[in-house]
Amino acid sequence: MEMNNILFAFSLTLFAGLATGVGSALAFFAKRTNTKFLSIAMGFSAGVMIYVSMMEIFVKALDSLTEVLGPVEGNWAAVGGFFGGIVLIALIDRIVPSEQNPHEMHMVEEIPPANTPRDMSKLMRTGMFSAVAIAIHNFPEGLATFLSAIQDPVLGVSIAIAVAIHNIPEGIAVSIPIYYATGNRKKAFLLSFASGLAEPLGALIGFFILMHFFSDVVFGIVFASVAGIMVFISLDELLPGAREYGEHHLAIYGLIVGMAVMAISLLLLL
Repeated sequence: MEMNNILFAFSLTLFAGLATGVGSALAFFAKRTNTKFLSIAMGFSAGVMIYVSMMEIFVKALDSLTEVLGPVEGNWAAVGGFFGGIVLIALIDRIVPSEQNPHEMHMVEEIPPANTPRDMSKLMRTGMFSAVAIAIHNFPEGLATFLSAIQDPVLGVSIAIAVAIHNIPEGIAVSIPIYYATGNRKKAFLLSFASGLAEPLGALIGFFILMHFFSDVVFGIVFASVAGIMVFISLDELLPGAREYGEHHLAIYGLIVGMAVMAISLLLLL
């Protein structure tokens, strides 16, 4: 692997992870949550992730595995990797309590200011747990973005944008309770921003572990797992989250547009 490709992939992963800071900034400067924007954006992100996972990433994983293992074993390995990725991200999701789960959507106006020391302590704890939960979730997401970008830089850009969009509500989930607990915008922003660093960190750790075992078979299984991870995120987080914002139809419109944009992008590369 060329160093330029690795640096480019890492830059994309860093960009996607630090989008939590965008959510934090929106939380501070917006008096109310723009539910229409978030519903469309999250639907768009889901559309990109689902389409590229099923039409591009899984197909490449399948081609790699069947070429080495043959059609029967290769197909079994690809399917196993796909559902293995789903199991991995689902287990991570189950570890995190629902009240601190970043997959639970939050809005700018939903958390009242803390009036007592006990309120402040509770809100601070909520924000810190959210930051930790997001960091845990961002590890496999970072690896998915990083590996996709190494394999195909154009594909990596699309995935990085989709992941960045879905990180925006997570920034809100961290910054709002911490801000109301401390009254310190800078501290809330920095903690929200820092939680996104788990994404590039996960990419680096995963890469340095995998690089010692890298082969066509390992690549195929990991890439199939990446497809499973992104499909799960889309179905478990993005689309249900958009519905919680109360704009279901806009989310579906965003989903279709995201798929169409991804499809056209791939066709232009033929």
